[in-house]
Amino acid sequence: RVLLRASLRSYEAYHSKMKILLLTIAAAVLIRSSEAYNVLVIGGTRFSGASLWRELHKRGHAVTVYNRGKTEPKPVCRESDDEFKSRIAAATFIKGDRTNVDQINSLIDSSKYEYVYDMNARELEDVQPLASLFVGQSGFKQYVFMSSAGVYLKSDEMPHIETDPVDPKSRHKGKLNCEVKLAELGLPWCSFRPTYICGPQNYNPVERYFLERVTAGRPVCIPSHGQHLTGLGHVEDLAVAMANVIGREDRTTGRVYNVQNTQAVTFDGV
Repeated sequence: RVLLRASLRSYEAYHSKMKILLLTIAAAVLIRSSEAYNVLVIGGTRFSGASLWRELHKRGHAVTVYNRGKTEPKPVCRESDDEFKSRIAAATFIKGDRTNVDQINSLIDSSKYEYVYDMNARELEDVQPLASLFVGQSGFKQYVFMSSAGVYLKSDEMPHIETDPVDPKSRHKGKLNCEVKLAELGLPWCSFRPTYICGPQNYNPVERYFLERVTAGRPVCIPSHGQHLTGLGHVEDLAVAMANVIGREDRTTGRVYNVQNTQAVTFDGV
């Protein structure tokens, strides 16, 4: 009994210390995540860009959206009208073409932003004029690039991991070239390589193809033998992962991150 009481007292003391430690860590995380930064989002009005914009706004960051102004912003899934109006009212909008060097130089004041989220660059010429603006800016923290898992060399082992060989001849070689250029410029940068992004308002018929065929009562056509492996990731999870870079550039700089479900799935499985 004496040993039992002593063990219980030791356990309670340990538990109390652990509780205090966890509360301290949680408080530190909250304090860190509560810091507001000026964030430039290139794109931002469709699908993954819109979800990211909402996530950044929810965390209290000041968001500037730069695009050609061809797509009107609209509420994302589960965003109320009031939340949408608040997000619009809090944002700054710049209308310009990212491929126009003169517009980029005249419209974007690189000294204003700590973070850039480049959501729609596909080729080297898309990235270089914009990224060059932030070279040498003392307050700049991270250039976050939306890449693609399509940059990897074809493999029989799935899902891909970040250390897998890349394919300089892939159809996404432009994004790979962009990553290389960001490193060459000496910017603090990181890259996200999602597989197939799914979720509400997806303008690519990734999951919609399957769902619409089933809804219409039509057979689902599956390529080849159906055992090809792929991966899906939800757009809201991607937004959270990308927003989590803020405040962590001491760990994220120079890193690439794959984003998808932890398990691969066959086309038959989908």
